[in-house]
Amino acid sequence: MNESIGGVVVAVLLVVVLVFVITVLVRSIRIIPQARAGVVERLGKYQRTLQPGLSLLIPFVDRLLPMIDLREQVVSFPPQPVITEDNLVVSIDTVVYFQVTDPRAATYEIANYIQAVEQLTTTTLRNVVGGLNLEEALTSRDQINGQLRGVLDEATGRWGIRVSRVELKAIEPPLSIQDSMEKQMRAERDRRAAILTAEGTKQSQILTAEGQRQAAILQAEGEAKAAILRADGESQAIQKVFEAIHQGDADPKLLAYQYLQTLPKLAEGSSNKLWIIPSEVSEALKGIGGAMGGGDGALFGATRSGSSPAGSRDGAVPPAPTSPPRG
Repeated sequence: MNESIGGVVVAVLLVVVLVFVITVLVRSIRIIPQARAGVVERLGKYQRTLQPGLSLLIPFVDRLLPMIDLREQVVSFPPQPVITEDNLVVSIDTVVYFQVTDPRAATYEIANYIQAVEQLTTTTLRNVVGGLNLEEALTSRDQINGQLRGVLDEATGRWGIRVSRVELKAIEPPLSIQDSMEKQMRAERDRRAAILTAEGTKQSQILTAEGQRQAAILQAEGEAKAAILRADGESQAIQKVFEAIHQGDADPKLLAYQYLQTLPKLAEGSSNKLWIIPSEVSEALKGIGGAMGGGDGALFGATRSGSSPAGSRDGAVPPAPTSPPRG
């Protein structure tokens, strides 16, 4: 009986010892993942920072605090109302990119660094945007981002946090201001469209006038060249005829006959009512009469005065006699 009781006690002691050993091993061995860091306190005081890998702790003496993520973190903060310099309330969403560089400072220098970054971002944003009007706030995002990053990085440096980027995700002015801005943009676009249309019409008219001017100039140059060529042709033709006449050595009789053949052409045309026979006609008639054996003035009753009475409307000349007059 006593032996059985002793065996049970021994077994219980062995189990307790085994459980204690397992507990000690579990509490003394820690595995830190990559990009994580663990802060160890010994008897409530900071002892060291555990790096990624296997680490040993003293059970019941060392305490491992919650691990800290060393990767870059992205935190989006809710919209914050901000008053601009021209007393307009705009709602601004911000996104902050930061990274823990010192786990000890992030643990002991600030209670909640994420909340601290959010509040610091809000106050800094109000200070920066408060010195800008609405138009500058909408068009100066890079400037605002740079100022926010500089202030946050300087303030969070002692917390063991490095702020890499700060972005304004959205800037929403009041609805009334949005309507006014849309109307202004629409009016500006209409004005630009009207200006472009007027410029196009002006350019088209200028090009059309320039084309007409060049066409008129080219037409005038063509007409001038054509007139010059016609004059040159007529001059050459007259010169050829003159040379042919001189080369043929035409006598006065032939010239008088050609002169008489040209006279009927003077009466051509419906507008000719009256025409005068020039004095040269008598000389031509004298030449022809002399060639045919007649005396001076025998043909057509030519006078010695050198002129003839007015002819008829059609300008016809009385025909010459078919036979020479009798002696």
